[in-house]
Amino acid sequence: MRHRVGHRKLGRITPHRMALLRNLATALFERERIRTTLMKAKELRPYAERLITLARREDDRLHARRLAARELQDRTVMKKLFDDLGARFAARPGGYTRILRLGPRRGDGAEMAIVELLGSEYKPEKKGDEKGKKGAAPAAGKGEGEGAEKPSGKAAAGKGGAAKGAGPKTSSKKKAEKAEPEP
Repeated sequence: MRHRVGHRKLGRITPHRMALLRNLATALFERERIRTTLMKAKELRPYAERLITLARREDDRLHARRLAARELQDRTVMKKLFDDLGARFAARPGGYTRILRLGPRRGDGAEMAIVELLGSEYKPEKKGDEKGKKGAAPAAGKGEGEGAEKPSGKAAAGKGGAAKGAGPKTSSKKKAEKAEPEP
């Protein structure tokens, strides 16, 4: 039974877990939206909300900054936390983050989630533009004969063995069709 257990260990020793939470919180405050596992997200939420509550303090700002500086080593993130995020959540009495479940990760099946700050202006990146730029450059480079000149080592030497083209033989007509691109 897990009565009165305060936190998840996340498979790490205490200093490693604390460093993980510091890094996740820094990334969350910097980008305002991060993708991580669900268990890490659930551990990050109270940690990040505690830091935002420190940033909201009006009575003792210097002491609050020093307490937050223990947890965040990045000065730009500290400045953003106290200047922007503290002001943004000044009227809200808690609940500064949102966890969105994404489903299982493809490789190991770990449940994934997005942690985001409320009121963040999330701008999704356009994937179509990126793929178009990346896909065009390598295709143009191969067409100039870079890949066509290099024969595979074993096939060129004439020795037996599995080479790239070692499979069922194709007729010369099919080879000619592959070599000539259609106009």
